Amino acid sequence: MKTVKQKVKISKFERLLYSLAVFLVVIAPISIVFFKATLAKVNFEVEKQKKEIEIQKKTNESLEMTIDELASLTKIQEVAEEQGLSYNNNNIRSVQDH
Repeated sequence: MKTVKQKVKISKFERLLYSLAVFLVVIAPISIVFFKATLAKVNFEVEKQKKEIEIQKKTNESLEMTIDELASLTKIQEVAEEQGLSYNNNNIRSVQDH
């Protein structure tokens, strides 16, 4: 006996669904890898910015200490004496908030 093979016709809609399924199977892993790589890059940039912020905070603290040191009474008196000025407590007036 001879077996007869019948061709099964696939509708356009079914072809579209099969094509879409194959496309998703191929694209899904690629897109996952792409998005994970992008996320890793963003995380790297965030960590880099955090380090820069910490360095800037330390610089700011150092500058604040320098400002406090330069604004101290002893430093002001030292600079005044270098400029030929004298410290006279009678000429100092206190300013108070009301």
